[in-house]
Amino acid sequence: MTNKPENSNFQGQKILLVDDDPSLLKLLSMRLSAAGLEVKTAASGEHAVAIIPAFLPDLVITDLRMEEMDGLALFHHLQQNYPTLPVIILTAHGTIKEAVTATRQGVFGFLTKPFNGNELLELIAQALALNNPDQPSKTQKNWRKNIISRSASMENLLREVQRVAQSEVSVYIHGESGTGKELIARAIHDASPRNNKEFVAVNCSAIPEDLLESELFGHCKGAFSGASADRKGLFELADGGSLFLDEIGDMPLSFQVKLLRALQEGEIRPVGSNKTISVDVRIISASHRDLQQLASEELFRMDLYYRLNVVTLSLPRLADRPEDIPLLADYFIRKTNSVAKGLSKEALELLIAYDWPGNVRQLKNVIEHICTFATTPLVPANLVEKALQEKQKTWLSFNDARKNFEREYLIKLLLLANGSVTEAARLAKRNRTEFYRLLDRHSLKPGEFKNSHKVKE
Repeated sequence: MTNKPENSNFQGQKILLVDDDPSLLKLLSMRLSAAGLEVKTAASGEHAVAIIPAFLPDLVITDLRMEEMDGLALFHHLQQNYPTLPVIILTAHGTIKEAVTATRQGVFGFLTKPFNGNELLELIAQALALNNPDQPSKTQKNWRKNIISRSASMENLLREVQRVAQSEVSVYIHGESGTGKELIARAIHDASPRNNKEFVAVNCSAIPEDLLESELFGHCKGAFSGASADRKGLFELADGGSLFLDEIGDMPLSFQVKLLRALQEGEIRPVGSNKTISVDVRIISASHRDLQQLASEELFRMDLYYRLNVVTLSLPRLADRPEDIPLLADYFIRKTNSVAKGLSKEALELLIAYDWPGNVRQLKNVIEHICTFATTPLVPANLVEKALQEKQKTWLSFNDARKNFEREYLIKLLLLANGSVTEAARLAKRNRTEFYRLLDRHSLKPGEFKNSHKVKE
């Protein structure tokens, strides 16, 4: 492996090498690093699984025959958890049957040792092109510039975004309110060949039903009271680009059939007009509601659901990617004009421990709140507590959590047993002496729970 293929264009893409042969790992690592790749090695499939969330490789190259988790087992794990991550399998004992099986299951490439160095580099270049297509324009290179994340779940989602952006299929984005669905829709547009045209967003739940047709399809002068001039609809404004239909689940059933026809025919008819207008629009839709459930309950047209849901992207909750909270908090702090420049360790722990029902939008609001009242460069924990209005949402130590659980458990038993230690100990499957010790540890007196079932007048 001495020459780099002329058509390769490696610029620090991340490669994970997996092999139980340390000498081969070292040799391959040196050669791929020399070719311009960032390489990390793993001595087993289990080791690879452990380091992938932090390293987030663009490609995995693994040996086939390894102890415990072999190359195919590793591939199946990656296929389940990182479906867009390409895998190349190397083996010294390859057979045509194994190669066919591997490629049918989705392995990108299969090479038998000893292999030609240029052949491996060419295969690597082809695999990397899947998730890193040639995008020379500045706009395309910056398609993810507004997405602040380092979590594995978001990186996996962004790989899917980049892949789907190169196609023309309709995309449905599902996620709770505040997770950033419009940001992902914008990223799809910016990473697509349509990025030099308009990205038009509309919240379907914010437009009254009687105005929705005019808003999307436009209207002619005199079409209705107040229509003093011709007006282009959002479909026409997005011609050649992308139209983002947010909260599509709230669209009235009466209008859904008109939207379906527009998508099927690629034509719209402005209100009051007898002529149709051809439009070329890429549809991206989103909702915090379960469209499939709505369709099964006949609250959303099933045919429209299938038209919109060619590809589904699911956005994780903020609470499911806590490693992103420090990054997002810092980003939002820097966007304010506050004296606050950062968060104390205790304040950050409070943010990480919180459940964030409003997701990223709520985090942004909380940061703006604490920055408004901050008087020091480092935000203290009490400001965060006040903003969250939930001081108990902190991480407990294991001992404290166990102590709280024991106390609550004992109280429930005594209430159920009406203060009878004998009955409570029987329910807990503990002897009376041990049960009394537990009660003493938590300062619980059985007599206080007697007649607990009695209804007070």
